[in-house]
Amino acid sequence: MTKQKATNITWHEGHVDRGDRQKLLKQKGATIWFTGLPSSGKSTIAFTLEHALVERGHLSYVLDGDNIRHGLNKNLGFSPEDRNENIRRIGEVARLFADAGVLACTSFISPYRVDRDQARKIHAEAGLPFIEVLVKASVELCEQRDPKGLYKKARAGELKEFTGVSAPYEEPLNPEIVLDSGALSPQQAAQQVLDYLHGQGLLSK
Repeated sequence: MTKQKATNITWHEGHVDRGDRQKLLKQKGATIWFTGLPSSGKSTIAFTLEHALVERGHLSYVLDGDNIRHGLNKNLGFSPEDRNENIRRIGEVARLFADAGVLACTSFISPYRVDRDQARKIHAEAGLPFIEVLVKASVELCEQRDPKGLYKKARAGELKEFTGVSAPYEEPLNPEIVLDSGALSPQQAAQQVLDYLHGQGLLSK
């Protein structure tokens, strides 16, 4: 848990509460946390889901691992410590998005179970849904897909601490959803998540 450094600070409550935002958007905010090996299909499915939600009149936004590292987390590398901070930050950002009524789709390898559990905890403490989605694919399949050639570089020793090769990936123990990206198209996978969101009453239309 990151230590609180700032002192003499107070949480300010506004005049608009969560219910007001939900009523305006006709949906309940939530974080849909896609996790899995590199090249497992997380981002493709997350962006497909975002598109499907927006087409149906729902506000959604993808927080993508690579995109976030261009800005908010540009000062972080891939050491275990930096990975921890990467996920801590995005967990907090996703919580804010969900509190605002947005269906936040996060696409991060997030290899360590303890970091994902912490993200879940801060959502639970805020009374916000946290939906963990394991995008399941074998290392062999991910390596075949690998659009950036990172597995090849990792096996050649050019990339250190690469998840699935030289760094561990800890699968979720009890994810809300498991998507077999080797058997499902991105559209089929997104539909499974949509069905889950409807079943949980997060979408009102």
